[in-house]
Amino acid sequence: MTIRVLLADDQTLVRAAFAMLVESARDMEVVGQAGTGREAVELARTRRADVVVMDIRMPDLDGIEATRLIAADEDLAGVRVLVLTTYDTDENIVEALRAGASGFLVKDTRPAELLDAVRTVAAGEALLSPGPTARLIARFLRSPVAPVAGGPECLSDREREVLTLVGRGLNNTEVAEALGLSPLTAKTHVSRIMGKLGARDRAQLVVVAYESGMVTPGTM
Repeated sequence: MTIRVLLADDQTLVRAAFAMLVESARDMEVVGQAGTGREAVELARTRRADVVVMDIRMPDLDGIEATRLIAADEDLAGVRVLVLTTYDTDENIVEALRAGASGFLVKDTRPAELLDAVRTVAAGEALLSPGPTARLIARFLRSPVAPVAGGPECLSDREREVLTLVGRGLNNTEVAEALGLSPLTAKTHVSRIMGKLGARDRAQLVVVAYESGMVTPGTM
């Protein structure tokens, strides 16, 4: 099935470069390009994109607010947002994950990695890696806050173990190996945890793990 991609960036040349790259993939097509966050939200609603590649810093409505609006729209439940960041300088990335983004990419990522990232997010997975993602989130969540309603306290002991490992950036296979489970069982646990916590994907599970204090800086 062809992945429908919406590109949102205020720089015309950046959008054009991304569009050429996406169109070069046989399993993808660009269904729209937006120069502002508000336009991105409108096009997400009208073009029925599967993945929105969203720059954070845009005029009119920034990428975080645009992501929040898309994630909150029940009619756009199947739309995934992949945010773009400059990594070391963009301190809004955690807010983007809280807003409902499924992951992030560094703007100078290699072309093949961008296409793989779009495929990963379109498949319903979060674009998280044990190192960079976890360290970035740890940097901005150093002071745990009180658990939200329906937080980790509603999980079983095994589910809390799984959530802790997910919070450290492990994928299903790595979680299974760490706990002596089958990959399918690990995946089932992750799905149940997302259901109990009302999380859209693994990205939000990582944020919950940090905010609840289950994972803290230095435990990676």
